[in-house]
Amino acid sequence: MRYSRDMRGYGETTPDPQWPGGARIAVQIVVNYEEGGENSIEHGDAASEAFLSEIIGAQPWPGKRHWNMESIYDYGARSGFWRLHRLLKDVPVTVYGVATALERCPEQVAAMQQAGWEIATHGLKWIDYRDIPREVEAEHIAQAIALHTRVTGERPYGFYQGRTSMNTVELGCEEGGFAYLADTIADELPYWHVHQGRPQLMVPYTMDANDMRFSSGQGFGTGTDFFDYLRDSFDMLYAEGQAGAPKMMSVGLHCRLAGRPGRAMAIQRFLDHARAHEGVWFASRLDIARHWAQHHPHVPTDRPSQMEREAFVKRFGGIYEHSPFIAERVWDAEMGAVHDSAAGLAGRMAQVFRSASDAERLGILVAHPDLAGKLAAAKRLTAESTHEQASAGLDALTDAERAEFTRLNDAYTAKHGFPFIIAVRDHDKAGILAAMQARVENDTATERAEAERQVMRIAELRLNEVLK
Repeated sequence: MRYSRDMRGYGETTPDPQWPGGARIAVQIVVNYEEGGENSIEHGDAASEAFLSEIIGAQPWPGKRHWNMESIYDYGARSGFWRLHRLLKDVPVTVYGVATALERCPEQVAAMQQAGWEIATHGLKWIDYRDIPREVEAEHIAQAIALHTRVTGERPYGFYQGRTSMNTVELGCEEGGFAYLADTIADELPYWHVHQGRPQLMVPYTMDANDMRFSSGQGFGTGTDFFDYLRDSFDMLYAEGQAGAPKMMSVGLHCRLAGRPGRAMAIQRFLDHARAHEGVWFASRLDIARHWAQHHPHVPTDRPSQMEREAFVKRFGGIYEHSPFIAERVWDAEMGAVHDSAAGLAGRMAQVFRSASDAERLGILVAHPDLAGKLAAAKRLTAESTHEQASAGLDALTDAERAEFTRLNDAYTAKHGFPFIIAVRDHDKAGILAAMQARVENDTATERAEAERQVMRIAELRLNEVLK
């Protein structure tokens, strides 16, 4: 089974985004423009809207219009938008514009364009796509792009559906004209997603630094709550940027929510706070996408989890000494992006090794050669073992050293039934000899456990070399 989700991402060390001017953080503000695109009988939908409003716990009204719900959305267009526009008209904002909402609000669209805001597509309608057939959603995306182009004069280069199906990202990739997709909350930096062999840039969004939490039972109660959260998020990311790991901070706003006066002050305070710091890059999502594509273009890599079985076993079958069954069982089990790193693949191989029978594990121990033994002298070691023993100087022993290694090898094997095993790359020649002298005196149960730990460590070091 191949696991589709990437649980590793960039790992412990994130790439340097090289933000313009050496910025320590990229701040990206989204204004969601959905008013006029929400569920409504008048829009041809089956029920009224029930999502992201002041009415906590609202339910759809099948076959009926909902005056309060509609007027809340009307507020976003009539008043909330203009308040946010006044606050943000000098900031490079990205608008997530629902195509039918943009069509119904030409004055707001003109104001967005006069401010130089990027207008990305937020789909055709502000509806839930989880149960919509794939072909219908694809048609809606095509219609959204066409309508967006007619309304704004230019096709959108960013796409955020929001209320997604499991098909949304695939369909966005297949459309082929987007500089980025935003239907992901998986990271704080852009990343490349590959679909059907084609790379697609993903610019992650946010559900936490987002005014949508004003409309949920567990969320922000006041503008102060919202500002505190935005400020703390900024301060943490800014400090990480100062320490050499810059990120991007997304802020999500909605005209009918953050556009309310008691909440809009939080946006003003946040802008004042961010502007008081040096090295802050305010950018649209398209700015960020184009920057990332230029400075971090997609580089195809040979991913272990995507290899054919024969190729995988050929490449990794020798990681456990003369025991390709470990690689075979790894490939046959669940694999995903997390196993494309040395640490991830080592962890999976160790899991398979621990799950092997006692006889199989003992067979792997016995397959290991003596250190500086007869196989080494006859140049019959595997390439991995040859390289490892050479790295510790075991290929250049004096006669006295060779005699001592031979004596200890013979004594150890006679006592325990398997050769002395140690990850030689972790030691020098003197350290290896000292370990042999100490460990030969241990009981066999202790040495069996230690030998197995060393086998897994050797595998980890070999994978570090293969996948560096």
